This record gives sequence, structure tokens and C-alpha cells, in this order.
Amino acid sequence: MSNALEEAAADFARHLRAERDVSPHTMRAYLGDLRDLCGYANEVGVSEPGELDVSLLRAWLARQHALGRSRATLARRTAAARAFTHHLHRRGLLKKDPGLLLGTPKRQRDLPSVLTQDDAARLLDKVDTQGPLGLRDLAVLEMLYGTGVRVGELCGLDIDDLEPARQTVRVLGKGGRERIVPMGEPAMRAVQDWLRAGRPALANEGSGPALFLGARGGRLHPTSARRIVHNRIAEVGQVPDLSPHGLRHSAATHLLEGGADLRSVQEILGHASLQTTQLYTHVSAERLKQVHRQAHPRGARDE
Repeated sequence: MSNALEEAAADFARHLRAERDVSPHTMRAYLGDLRDLCGYANEVGVSEPGELDVSLLRAWLARQHALGRSRATLARRTAAARAFTHHLHRRGLLKKDPGLLLGTPKRQRDLPSVLTQDDAARLLDKVDTQGPLGLRDLAVLEMLYGTGVRVGELCGLDIDDLEPARQTVRVLGKGGRERIVPMGEPAMRAVQDWLRAGRPALANEGSGPALFLGARGGRLHPTSARRIVHNRIAEVGQVPDLSPHGLRHSAATHLLEGGADLRSVQEILGHASLQTTQLYTHVSAERLKQVHRQAHPRGARDE
């Protein structure tokens, strides 16, 4: 039997679904965090929303830290608690909002794995394009690397989103934000080859307007797209295994290495914050330092 605090958490879940534009992934994560918070509150004898205070929240987060949760998880759980207490305060269930007193753990930004430009060329030049699936797989790889789109965005593309004359594609990103992304000649050529000689062989009544199709003719699923990337990299060999997101990271890094400015890369990737895009400047800097250490006579560190 649920208590008042758990009922308030359920009400917050309904609020998230109905009123806030959050992704399914964020929804699942937040609700899991709040279940954990409610479970901890029950352990210490708190069952009413009005009994939540900053001491309880900090004690809960301290336990997470003691359990070895990552900085990213702690930051998300802090955000979930703050969103929850803000909701309770607005509903009149908390006189003061204790979430305002919580600090946010600084997230450790790990540098993403990326391909070198030679690796990217080796991968895309050696994909076996035999049959409709071969043509599709090359188009998928060229799109992911050539445009930097997210795998979910790629799978959501329709044929009409392409603008071959302008060599661009219309992409629906996070939060329903639409952007126009340039496509290079290799990506556009691979997609047009797929549309001409590959897609018709797989299309059926259920295909609809989807640009990329699975083997049975339905819209390509992100899980299948991830499998395509891993399998094709494995077939080529001598290329580090990456996910579709790794190809996106590679695209961003190579744009910056080629002289693109941060604002342009932000627009291409669809980042809401320039701070997210700035991560890739660190990637480029780390790679330059590695080259310097290996190539400069005074670049190596003393052992």
C-alpha cells in the first residue's frame, strides 16, 4: 500500500508525461531515482511530502555516493530530487523547497572515442555494397558520419526530408526542434543509390515514407542501426569499434579539426547548449597533445 509521499511521486510522474517535454529515457531515469528516494524516506520514517527536508535529501545522496554511484548518476539524481521538490512546493505540499539548497555534483566529462580521419575513410571505402542491405548500410554509415545526426534522428527520417538540390536534410531533434543539416556529396550519393536500387527491393505496404528500412520493410529501428554500425566496422577490420554516437563524435571532431567554428558545429549537431559542443575542442586538443608527445623531440614526458 502506497503512502502519501509515493502518491505524490506518482502525481509528479503524471505531470512529467502530460506537461513537460522529456524524453522516455529521462522519464525512466527520473522515476527510478524517485522510487529510490521514496524507499530511503520510508527507511528513515518519512512518509509525508511535507516531511522532506534538505537533510534527508543530502543523506540520501550521501548514501548514493557511498554505494559508488558515478558523478553523472549523482548529478541526475540531484536534478530529479530538485524537480520533485519544486513540483511539491508548487502543489502546496511543501512550505519551502529544500531542493534549492542542494548543490549539483560536477559531472566528469569523459572524452568520447572517435575515429581518425584515415579510419573513417577506411571504413566507408570498404563497406560491401552487395544487394539492397549493403546499399542501405553504406548510406546509414555515410549519413551518421557525414551529417553527425543522432541514431534516433536518422531512423526518424522520411524520404521527403531530403533536399538533394541543396544537399541538405531536414532533421527533427530533441524537444521537437527542427534543423537543416548539410550533407556532403558522398553521403548524398550513397543515400540516392539506396533509394534507387536498394529501398524498392525491401519496401512493402507498411514501409510508409521512411527513408531507411529494416530487412522486413518496416522503418529501421535504432537497435538495428547500432547493429549495422558494429557489424560493418567488424567486417572492415583495423578500425576501432564504435557506436553510432561514436560516428557522431567523430564527425564533430573532424569538423573542428578542419576549421569549423563552434557555433556552426552546434547548429549542425543540434546542441541546445554551446557548452556541450565545447567538449569536442577538448578531444581535438588531446589528440594534438598525443601527436606532439610522439613526434616532437622534446614532446615526450620523462619516465
